[in-house]
Formats: sequence, C-alpha cells, structure tokens
Amino acid sequence: MTNQENIINNIIIFVKKTLKDAEGGHDWFHIERVYKNALLISRTEKVDVFVVALGALLHDIADSKFHDGDESVGPKVASDFLLELNVDHGTIEHVVKIIENISFKGGNERQKFTSPELDVVQDADRLDAIGAIGIARCFNYGGFKNRVLYDPEIKPNLNMSKEAYKKSTAPTINHFYEKLLLLKDRMNTKTGKLVAGERHEFMLHFLNQFDKEWNGVL
Repeated sequence: MTNQENIINNIIIFVKKTLKDAEGGHDWFHIERVYKNALLISRTEKVDVFVVALGALLHDIADSKFHDGDESVGPKVASDFLLELNVDHGTIEHVVKIIENISFKGGNERQKFTSPELDVVQDADRLDAIGAIGIARCFNYGGFKNRVLYDPEIKPNLNMSKEAYKKSTAPTINHFYEKLLLLKDRMNTKTGKLVAGERHEFMLHFLNQFDKEWNGVL
C-alpha cells in the first residue's frame, strides 16, 4: 500500500466515525457518493487526484449548517487531521480552500478560490444534490428541520444574501427553485454537465407530478 493510499484509508475511517450520527443527507454515504463521483470525473480532467480524493472525503466533515453557521469548523477539523497524518502543507492548504469554497452559499456569493480540483469536487457534490438522490436528500433535510413540504403562499426567493440563505426556513419545495434547479448551469466539468442535464430533467418531471397531485389534477 502506498503512503497516499494509507492516508486515504485513514481519512475514510475518520470520516465514518465522525459522521456516524449525521443527518441522512450529509452522512458517510453522501461522502462516499461524492468521493466516487469525484474520482470518476477526474478521469477526464487534468487534476491532482490525491487532492481531489482528500477534498471529496473531507468536504462535509463539519458542515456549517450543523454548527450554528460557523464555516470555520470544517476547515479546521480537516486541517488538524491532515496534519496528524503528516500530509504536506501545500496539499492541506489546497484541501482547506476546497472545503471553504465548495458550497452554494445562496447562489449570489462570489467564489473566492478556483482550481481544477475544486471544480471536480464541487461538481461531484452538486451532482449528489440533484436527480433522484437529490430529491430524497432535500426532503430528508426538510423533515430533519421540521419544514412544511409546500406552501403556495410562500414564493421562492432567488435573490437571497448568503446570510438569508443560511437562515431560511422556507418550505422544502422552494429549495428546488432556490438552489437545485440552478445547479445544472453551474457545473464546471464536461462530465458534470452531462450527468447534471439528465438529473435536472428528472427533477422537472418530479415537480410537474408534484404540482398535479397537489392541485388534484388527474
């Protein structure tokens, strides 16, 4: 086993343990899907696959939405653990930047860092937010936060600030319009764009069916 493989195996053990009681949409299985998708996308991109792997495995190690909105927790947890594994400082800094810049943040927040590796991990994460699994995760989180499914009187807000987005308590269906349906056009890689197109259409079909059933249309 190479040193990089040993590091990745140790991170997997760490992430599984850390997220063993996590909300179902942000648990180890979410991390595993993002990790696999990131490796798949990397095949057609010129990237440092080791950085991609670490970024994917640690991107949600302490999601700010579960830490009172504190965005510093995740990067610190990741950095501290990578230091314990004697990962070089350049790699750690890159992984931290990925964690700090991967999230959607309401769509109106400018991304402060870019790299091919971030592009890959971000696409892999966004793919898990759309399609059939994206729908399941969306409603799971809505239930976790005790949000209503839908309220026709509460319209989606497409112009939220970062802070307003983080504090939103809007119905679960609104999240499709405020984030999920926007992701297709924000993909970075060729593979990401291709897969996102199919999953986007699936969500549109779901929302159309939801609307029919809500309104009693046969």
